Amino acid sequence: MNIATRMRSIPAVLVLTLVGCAAGGGNGGAQTHLSATQCRDLTDLRNKAPATHQRSMSELTALQQAGYHPERRFDPDYPASLERAQRQVDIWYQAECPQARAG
Repeated sequence: MNIATRMRSIPAVLVLTLVGCAAGGGNGGAQTHLSATQCRDLTDLRNKAPATHQRSMSELTALQQAGYHPERRFDPDYPASLERAQRQVDIWYQAECPQARAG
């Protein structure tokens, strides 16, 4: 294979790669926002289990993934920003955590 033939195949490979990324990147389009640990910890908190550092950090990480930024000293959108993130985490929890569907 000469250089000219190789150079012509590069754009085709790039196009196929970009199409694959746009179509979901090979994960079947199933994107999860919450890890299994977060699901477990959120379930424990919802069931009134004692708060632990790990459970609190799992909840905080989920809220940050949902767009809440507690590190801001002055957030003119507080508490609305926290409530939005809590609603988003609840949506993710209902959709992604088997514990939520079980009962």
